[in-house]
Amino acid sequence: MLIHSLRTLRYIRFKKIFNLLSLYLSYLVSGKRVQFPKRAYPAFVSVEPYNFCQLHCSECPVNQRKTVDKKFLNDDLFIQLIDELKPYLFHSIFYFQGEPLFNKNLTKLINYAHKSGIYTSTSTNGQLLDRHMAKDLVESGLDKLIVSIDGVTQQVYEQYRAGGKLEKALQGIRYVNEWKRQLKSSSPLIEIQFIVFKTNEHQIKDVKKLAKSLKADRLVLKSAQLYNFEHGHRLLTSLTKYARYYRAADGRYLIKNKLANRCLRLWTGAVISASGEVVPCCFDKDQSHSFGNIATGNFGSVWHNQKASDFRASILQNRKQYEMCRNCTSK
Repeated sequence: MLIHSLRTLRYIRFKKIFNLLSLYLSYLVSGKRVQFPKRAYPAFVSVEPYNFCQLHCSECPVNQRKTVDKKFLNDDLFIQLIDELKPYLFHSIFYFQGEPLFNKNLTKLINYAHKSGIYTSTSTNGQLLDRHMAKDLVESGLDKLIVSIDGVTQQVYEQYRAGGKLEKALQGIRYVNEWKRQLKSSSPLIEIQFIVFKTNEHQIKDVKKLAKSLKADRLVLKSAQLYNFEHGHRLLTSLTKYARYYRAADGRYLIKNKLANRCLRLWTGAVISASGEVVPCCFDKDQSHSFGNIATGNFGSVWHNQKASDFRASILQNRKQYEMCRNCTSK
Protein backbone atom coordinates (compact mmCIF):
# COMPACT_ATOMS: atom_id res chain seq x y z
CA MET A 1 0.00 0.00 0.00
CA LEU A 2 2.88 2.40 0.80
CA ILE A 3 4.49 1.68 -2.56
CA HIS A 4 1.17 2.34 -4.28
CA SER A 5 0.76 5.65 -2.43
CA LEU A 6 4.24 6.72 -3.47
CA ARG A 7 3.50 5.77 -7.08
CA THR A 8 0.51 8.10 -7.15
CA LEU A 9 2.72 11.08 -6.33
CA ARG A 10 4.18 11.04 -9.82
CA TYR A 11 0.82 12.11 -11.25
CA ILE A 12 0.66 15.32 -9.22
CA ARG A 13 1.22 18.58 -11.08
CA PHE A 14 0.74 22.18 -9.98
CA LYS A 15 -1.80 22.83 -12.74
CA LYS A 16 -3.87 19.83 -11.61
CA ILE A 17 -3.84 21.00 -8.00
CA PHE A 18 -4.80 24.55 -8.98
CA ASN A 19 -7.65 23.20 -11.13
CA LEU A 20 -8.95 21.00 -8.30
CA LEU A 21 -8.82 23.88 -5.83
CA SER A 22 -10.76 26.05 -8.28
CA LEU A 23 -13.45 23.39 -8.57
CA TYR A 24 -13.66 22.87 -4.83
CA LEU A 25 -13.82 26.60 -4.11
CA SER A 26 -16.61 27.07 -6.65
CA TYR A 27 -18.47 24.18 -5.00
CA LEU A 28 -18.17 25.85 -1.59
CA VAL A 29 -19.35 29.28 -2.71
CA SER A 30 -22.23 28.05 -4.87
CA GLY A 31 -25.42 28.65 -2.93
CA LYS A 32 -28.68 29.07 -4.79
CA ARG A 33 -26.69 30.14 -7.87
CA VAL A 34 -23.87 28.29 -9.60
CA GLN A 35 -20.42 29.84 -9.36
CA PHE A 36 -18.59 27.57 -11.78
CA PRO A 37 -15.09 28.38 -13.10
CA LYS A 38 -15.20 28.60 -16.89
CA ARG A 39 -11.61 27.48 -17.32
CA ALA A 40 -11.76 24.51 -14.95
CA TYR A 41 -12.00 20.88 -15.98
CA PRO A 42 -12.88 17.70 -14.08
CA ALA A 43 -10.32 16.15 -11.77
CA PHE A 44 -11.57 12.68 -12.68
CA VAL A 45 -13.56 11.10 -15.50
CA SER A 46 -15.22 7.72 -15.83
CA VAL A 47 -15.22 6.39 -19.36
CA GLU A 48 -17.17 3.36 -20.51
CA PRO A 49 -15.08 0.96 -22.65
CA TYR A 50 -18.13 -1.19 -23.47
CA ASN A 51 -21.78 -0.88 -22.52
CA PHE A 52 -22.78 -4.54 -22.25
CA CYS A 53 -22.17 -7.24 -19.63
CA GLN A 54 -22.48 -11.01 -19.89
CA LEU A 55 -23.82 -11.45 -16.34
CA HIS A 56 -27.40 -10.97 -15.16
CA CYS A 57 -27.11 -9.20 -11.81
CA SER A 58 -30.63 -8.43 -10.62
CA GLU A 59 -30.01 -4.81 -9.57
CA CYS A 60 -27.95 -3.84 -12.62
CA PRO A 61 -29.68 -1.54 -15.14
CA VAL A 62 -27.86 -3.26 -18.02
CA ASN A 63 -29.57 -6.50 -17.07
CA GLN A 64 -32.97 -4.81 -16.77
CA ARG A 65 -32.95 -3.47 -20.33
CA LYS A 66 -34.75 -5.68 -22.79
CA THR A 67 -32.44 -4.64 -25.61
CA VAL A 68 -28.96 -3.16 -25.58
CA ASP A 69 -27.41 -1.36 -28.53
CA LYS A 70 -23.91 -2.69 -27.93
CA LYS A 71 -21.21 -0.06 -28.31
CA PHE A 72 -17.46 0.16 -27.79
CA LEU A 73 -15.78 3.40 -26.82
CA ASN A 74 -14.30 5.00 -29.92
CA ASP A 75 -10.49 5.00 -29.65
CA ASP A 76 -10.04 8.32 -31.42
CA LEU A 77 -12.64 10.00 -29.22
CA PHE A 78 -10.86 8.74 -26.12
CA ILE A 79 -7.47 9.98 -27.33
CA GLN A 80 -9.04 13.35 -28.14
CA LEU A 81 -10.51 13.46 -24.63
CA ILE A 82 -7.23 12.62 -22.90
CA ASP A 83 -5.25 15.11 -25.00
CA GLU A 84 -7.69 17.82 -23.94
CA LEU A 85 -7.87 16.92 -20.26
CA LYS A 86 -4.39 15.63 -19.39
CA PRO A 87 -3.15 18.97 -17.96
CA TYR A 88 -5.96 18.82 -15.38
CA LEU A 89 -6.90 15.18 -14.90
CA PHE A 90 -5.81 13.15 -11.85
CA HIS A 91 -7.78 9.99 -12.48
CA SER A 92 -9.27 8.15 -15.45
CA ILE A 93 -11.70 5.38 -14.45
CA PHE A 94 -12.30 2.79 -17.16
CA TYR A 95 -15.75 1.73 -16.05
CA PHE A 96 -19.35 2.89 -16.09
CA GLN A 97 -21.85 0.05 -16.58
CA GLY A 98 -20.70 -2.61 -19.04
CA GLU A 99 -17.84 -5.09 -18.59
CA PRO A 100 -14.63 -3.24 -19.60
CA LEU A 101 -12.59 -6.33 -20.49
CA PHE A 102 -14.79 -6.96 -23.55
CA ASN A 103 -13.02 -4.02 -25.21
CA LYS A 104 -10.01 -5.52 -27.01
CA ASN A 105 -8.28 -2.14 -27.05
CA LEU A 106 -8.78 -1.52 -23.33
CA THR A 107 -5.15 -1.98 -22.31
CA LYS A 108 -3.99 0.30 -25.15
CA LEU A 109 -6.34 3.03 -23.93
CA ILE A 110 -5.16 2.55 -20.36
CA ASN A 111 -1.56 2.79 -21.50
CA TYR A 112 -2.28 6.01 -23.39
CA ALA A 113 -3.77 7.60 -20.27
CA HIS A 114 -0.90 6.23 -18.16
CA LYS A 115 1.72 7.75 -20.47
CA SER A 116 -0.23 11.03 -20.34
CA GLY A 117 0.45 11.22 -16.60
CA ILE A 118 -2.98 10.13 -15.38
CA TYR A 119 -3.81 7.64 -12.62
CA THR A 120 -5.84 4.76 -14.07
CA SER A 121 -8.26 2.20 -12.66
CA THR A 122 -10.86 -0.25 -13.88
CA SER A 123 -13.47 -2.56 -12.36
CA THR A 124 -14.38 -6.02 -13.62
CA ASN A 125 -16.44 -9.08 -12.79
CA GLY A 126 -13.32 -11.09 -13.59
CA GLN A 127 -14.94 -13.54 -16.01
CA LEU A 128 -12.61 -12.50 -18.86
CA LEU A 129 -9.53 -12.07 -16.68
CA ASP A 130 -7.46 -14.88 -18.19
CA ARG A 131 -3.67 -15.21 -18.20
CA HIS A 132 -3.26 -13.15 -21.39
CA MET A 133 -5.51 -10.32 -20.21
CA ALA A 134 -3.78 -10.28 -16.81
CA LYS A 135 -0.40 -9.80 -18.46
CA ASP A 136 -1.72 -7.02 -20.71
CA LEU A 137 -3.23 -5.18 -17.74
CA VAL A 138 0.02 -5.32 -15.78
CA GLU A 139 2.03 -4.14 -18.78
CA SER A 140 -0.43 -1.33 -19.55
CA GLY A 141 0.57 0.63 -16.44
CA LEU A 142 -2.86 0.23 -14.83
CA ASP A 143 -2.72 1.56 -11.27
CA LYS A 144 -5.74 -0.13 -9.68
CA LEU A 145 -7.79 -3.19 -10.58
CA ILE A 146 -11.12 -3.78 -8.82
CA VAL A 147 -12.53 -7.31 -8.99
CA SER A 148 -16.10 -7.92 -7.79
CA ILE A 149 -16.47 -11.00 -5.61
CA ASP A 150 -19.81 -11.07 -3.79
CA GLY A 151 -19.52 -14.50 -2.22
CA VAL A 152 -16.87 -17.02 -1.25
CA THR A 153 -18.82 -20.04 -2.52
CA GLN A 154 -20.38 -20.47 -5.94
CA GLN A 155 -23.83 -20.97 -4.40
CA VAL A 156 -23.75 -17.62 -2.62
CA TYR A 157 -21.84 -15.79 -5.37
CA GLU A 158 -24.33 -16.64 -8.11
CA GLN A 159 -27.31 -15.45 -6.08
CA TYR A 160 -26.35 -11.97 -7.27
CA ARG A 161 -23.71 -12.51 -9.98
CA ALA A 162 -26.07 -14.67 -12.02
CA GLY A 163 -24.28 -16.41 -14.87
CA GLY A 164 -20.84 -15.87 -13.36
CA LYS A 165 -18.28 -18.36 -12.13
CA LEU A 166 -16.55 -17.49 -8.87
CA GLU A 167 -13.47 -19.55 -9.69
CA LYS A 168 -12.86 -17.56 -12.88
CA ALA A 169 -12.67 -14.32 -10.89
CA LEU A 170 -10.41 -15.88 -8.25
CA GLN A 171 -8.09 -17.36 -10.87
CA GLY A 172 -7.96 -13.99 -12.61
CA ILE A 173 -6.61 -12.40 -9.44
CA ARG A 174 -3.98 -15.14 -9.19
CA TYR A 175 -2.94 -14.48 -12.79
CA VAL A 176 -2.49 -10.76 -12.12
CA ASN A 177 -0.34 -11.46 -9.07
CA GLU A 178 1.66 -13.98 -11.05
CA TRP A 179 2.44 -11.45 -13.78
CA LYS A 180 3.22 -8.74 -11.25
CA ARG A 181 5.89 -11.05 -9.83
CA GLN A 182 7.26 -12.08 -13.21
CA LEU A 183 7.37 -8.55 -14.57
CA LYS A 184 8.56 -7.14 -11.23
CA SER A 185 5.72 -4.64 -11.18
CA SER A 186 4.13 -3.12 -8.09
CA SER A 187 0.97 -2.30 -10.04
CA PRO A 188 -1.89 -2.66 -10.38
CA LEU A 189 -3.10 -2.53 -6.81
CA ILE A 190 -5.63 -5.35 -6.51
CA GLU A 191 -8.86 -4.43 -4.76
CA ILE A 192 -11.54 -7.01 -4.04
CA GLN A 193 -15.00 -5.48 -3.86
CA PHE A 194 -17.63 -7.28 -1.81
CA ILE A 195 -21.12 -5.79 -1.96
CA VAL A 196 -22.88 -6.72 1.28
CA PHE A 197 -26.30 -8.29 0.71
CA LYS A 198 -28.64 -10.28 2.91
CA THR A 199 -27.54 -13.32 0.91
CA ASN A 200 -23.80 -13.00 1.65
CA GLU A 201 -23.51 -11.04 4.91
CA HIS A 202 -22.66 -14.26 6.78
CA GLN A 203 -19.51 -14.59 4.66
CA ILE A 204 -17.80 -11.33 5.63
CA LYS A 205 -15.25 -13.09 7.85
CA ASP A 206 -14.64 -15.63 5.11
CA VAL A 207 -14.07 -13.02 2.40
CA LYS A 208 -11.49 -11.31 4.61
CA LYS A 209 -9.61 -14.61 4.83
CA LEU A 210 -10.01 -15.14 1.10
CA ALA A 211 -8.64 -11.69 0.24
CA LYS A 212 -5.60 -12.38 2.39
CA SER A 213 -5.00 -15.78 0.80
CA LEU A 214 -5.23 -14.24 -2.67
CA LYS A 215 -2.72 -11.55 -1.65
CA ALA A 216 -5.14 -8.80 -2.57
CA ASP A 217 -3.93 -5.35 -1.56
CA ARG A 218 -7.31 -4.18 -0.35
CA LEU A 219 -10.78 -5.47 0.47
CA VAL A 220 -13.72 -3.06 0.26
CA LEU A 221 -17.05 -3.99 1.83
CA LYS A 222 -19.56 -1.90 -0.09
CA SER A 223 -23.18 -1.01 0.63
CA ALA A 224 -25.67 -2.20 -1.98
CA GLN A 225 -27.57 0.21 -4.20
CA LEU A 226 -31.05 -1.27 -4.55
CA TYR A 227 -34.08 -0.31 -6.59
CA ASN A 228 -37.63 -0.31 -5.17
CA PHE A 229 -36.27 -0.47 -1.63
CA GLU A 230 -38.89 1.63 0.24
CA HIS A 231 -40.94 -1.37 1.36
CA GLY A 232 -37.99 -3.67 1.93
CA HIS A 233 -35.96 -5.83 -0.41
CA ARG A 234 -34.79 -9.42 -0.38
CA LEU A 235 -31.16 -8.30 -0.79
CA LEU A 236 -31.24 -5.65 1.95
CA THR A 237 -28.63 -6.56 4.56
CA SER A 238 -29.55 -6.83 8.22
CA LEU A 239 -26.15 -5.37 9.18
CA THR A 240 -26.72 -1.68 9.90
CA LYS A 241 -23.07 -0.83 9.31
CA TYR A 242 -23.28 -1.94 5.68
CA ALA A 243 -26.84 -0.86 4.89
CA ARG A 244 -27.40 2.13 2.63
CA TYR A 245 -30.95 2.47 4.00
CA TYR A 246 -32.67 2.69 7.37
CA ARG A 247 -36.20 1.87 8.46
CA ALA A 248 -38.26 4.95 9.32
CA ALA A 249 -41.02 5.15 11.95
CA ASP A 250 -43.70 4.61 9.29
CA GLY A 251 -42.05 1.35 8.23
CA ARG A 252 -40.60 2.63 4.97
CA TYR A 253 -36.91 2.30 4.15
CA LEU A 254 -35.09 5.55 3.40
CA ILE A 255 -31.56 6.32 2.31
CA LYS A 256 -29.23 7.34 5.15
CA ASN A 257 -27.79 10.25 3.17
CA LYS A 258 -29.59 13.50 4.07
CA LEU A 259 -29.27 14.61 0.44
CA ALA A 260 -28.24 18.22 0.88
CA ASN A 261 -28.84 20.42 -2.17
CA ARG A 262 -25.30 20.12 -3.50
CA CYS A 263 -23.05 17.40 -4.90
CA LEU A 264 -19.26 17.57 -4.97
CA ARG A 265 -19.07 14.77 -7.54
CA LEU A 266 -21.02 16.92 -10.01
CA TRP A 267 -18.41 19.67 -9.65
CA THR A 268 -15.23 17.61 -9.76
CA GLY A 269 -15.97 14.74 -12.15
CA ALA A 270 -17.76 13.58 -15.26
CA VAL A 271 -18.91 10.33 -16.80
CA ILE A 272 -18.69 9.52 -20.50
CA SER A 273 -20.67 6.64 -21.97
CA ALA A 274 -19.43 4.30 -24.68
CA SER A 275 -21.42 6.33 -27.19
CA GLY A 276 -19.73 9.58 -26.11
CA GLU A 277 -22.53 11.08 -24.01
CA VAL A 278 -21.34 13.28 -21.14
CA VAL A 279 -23.57 12.60 -18.13
CA PRO A 280 -23.54 14.16 -14.66
CA CYS A 281 -22.43 11.08 -12.74
CA CYS A 282 -22.42 7.29 -12.59
CA PHE A 283 -25.98 7.23 -11.18
CA ASP A 284 -27.37 8.46 -14.51
CA LYS A 285 -27.54 4.89 -15.78
CA ASP A 286 -29.86 5.62 -18.71
CA GLN A 287 -28.10 8.85 -19.74
CA SER A 288 -31.32 10.75 -19.07
CA HIS A 289 -29.50 13.99 -18.25
CA SER A 290 -26.78 14.05 -20.89
CA PHE A 291 -25.08 17.42 -21.36
CA GLY A 292 -24.13 16.52 -24.94
CA ASN A 293 -21.83 14.25 -26.91
CA ILE A 294 -18.07 14.69 -27.31
CA ALA A 295 -18.35 13.38 -30.88
CA THR A 296 -19.92 16.72 -31.87
CA GLY A 297 -17.26 18.90 -30.27
CA ASN A 298 -14.58 18.96 -27.61
CA PHE A 299 -15.29 17.97 -24.01
CA GLY A 300 -14.98 21.50 -22.65
CA SER A 301 -17.74 22.84 -24.89
CA VAL A 302 -20.08 20.18 -23.51
CA TRP A 303 -19.08 20.32 -19.83
CA HIS A 304 -19.44 24.11 -19.76
CA ASN A 305 -22.58 24.44 -21.87
CA GLN A 306 -25.90 25.85 -20.72
CA LYS A 307 -27.47 22.45 -20.20
CA ALA A 308 -24.70 21.45 -17.78
CA SER A 309 -24.97 24.77 -15.96
CA ASP A 310 -28.75 24.47 -15.65
CA PHE A 311 -28.46 20.96 -14.24
CA ARG A 312 -25.95 22.05 -11.58
CA ALA A 313 -28.24 24.96 -10.69
CA SER A 314 -31.21 22.61 -10.36
CA ILE A 315 -29.24 20.46 -7.90
CA LEU A 316 -28.62 23.54 -5.76
CA GLN A 317 -32.35 24.25 -5.77
CA ASN A 318 -33.72 20.77 -5.13
CA ARG A 319 -31.55 17.68 -5.44
CA LYS A 320 -34.38 15.33 -4.48
CA GLN A 321 -36.28 16.14 -7.67
CA TYR A 322 -34.09 13.57 -9.47
CA GLU A 323 -34.77 9.92 -8.83
CA MET A 324 -31.13 8.99 -9.36
CA CYS A 325 -30.10 11.42 -6.60
CA ARG A 326 -32.58 9.94 -4.16
CA ASN A 327 -30.55 6.70 -4.18
CA CYS A 328 -27.12 8.33 -3.89
CA THR A 329 -24.57 8.33 -1.08
CA SER A 330 -22.50 11.22 -2.45
CA LYS A 331 -22.49 14.45 -0.45
